[in-house]
Amino acid sequence: MNDVQVISDIVYNTKIRIKWGKISLVPFPYFFGTHSPMAVKKAAKKKAKRKATQKKSTKSRGRLSPRKDKRGLQAAEVVLGIEANEVASLVAQVEAAGGAAIGGYREPFSGRPMLLAALPIAAVQPTPFQRDLSPTHTKRLAEKIEESGSFLDPLIVVRGEDGRLWTPNGRHRLAAAKVLGLRQITALVSPDEDLAFRILALNTEKAHNLKDRSLEVIRMARNLAARKPRAKESQFAAEFEAPALLTLGMVYEQNRRFAGGAYSPFLKKVDRFSERSLTVSLRERQNYATRLQEIDVRVKRIIAGLQARGFKSPYVRNYVVARINPVRFHRAKKGETKPPMTVAAALTRMAAAAKKFNLDSVRAGDLALVAAVVGDEG
Repeated sequence: MNDVQVISDIVYNTKIRIKWGKISLVPFPYFFGTHSPMAVKKAAKKKAKRKATQKKSTKSRGRLSPRKDKRGLQAAEVVLGIEANEVASLVAQVEAAGGAAIGGYREPFSGRPMLLAALPIAAVQPTPFQRDLSPTHTKRLAEKIEESGSFLDPLIVVRGEDGRLWTPNGRHRLAAAKVLGLRQITALVSPDEDLAFRILALNTEKAHNLKDRSLEVIRMARNLAARKPRAKESQFAAEFEAPALLTLGMVYEQNRRFAGGAYSPFLKKVDRFSERSLTVSLRERQNYATRLQEIDVRVKRIIAGLQARGFKSPYVRNYVVARINPVRFHRAKKGETKPPMTVAAALTRMAAAAKKFNLDSVRAGDLALVAAVVGDEG
């Protein structure tokens, strides 16, 4: 390279800056690129603005503002005697089960009639689609009730489709009462039979983990499909909470040890409630569940290969699933509900990515980064 060429390159790639009487050469990308004083200043302003917005958002989320216009019934309107026609059928149902009506009232939010009753333990059964019983939680609950000397929390009870009394949210309290040897249990009896399908979101007796929620939702969906075969899946969005729970529920039915938490972020981005009937949509989801299990088999092989190379991190699965996730970089815009691709297309891409996964591309630092991200989210 001759001197003319060198000087030409310097002139092209630099910009002359005059400051305090001195002339200096500044690299061209610095003066006009992302590292220029103007760009740095602009980036600092954007960062400060973003922090201020986040701080304001966090502050507003932590503050609860009471609604200005009041709703619901007045105190006198809540009172309802057990002789009232509104609860006559509930009283008859309770007495037929061998129980006794204690008192009636109108639920203060909707005004629906409710009946407080004492019911024989044997007269109440958990809904068939409720989550599995936890013996450990039941024993602990029975111990705490014994310690306090009081069974204070009535069960919610509705009439089941088999004519018996169902509790949609009191399985563990009912089991604890049996452990304690109680003859009777107090219950709030509702005439709204569909409440059994809407109670999942209100269940705070024992926090649902992903497997519990998914299994309860898919059982509920199968029950509803049998009762209302022509109803659209989207009609039950409130009952099912999230479409991914239906798909994961089918997987958990086949494999209770499935690591659903690793696949949940993927499904949340692509899975949506169907406008087809429940019967048809469940068949379609069964196909998704089968394909997801096939992908997981490949993921297990990849994990085994990485572990053989010395990667012993507990976050290996999260890392591998994130690597083969075709929508991992997609960020939905505010108000956007349309998925970046269909579930079927996403599963096809995910399977292809798992098939060609290169073990040599994994570095220890990658797993450390995943561990830090998962730790922050937790």
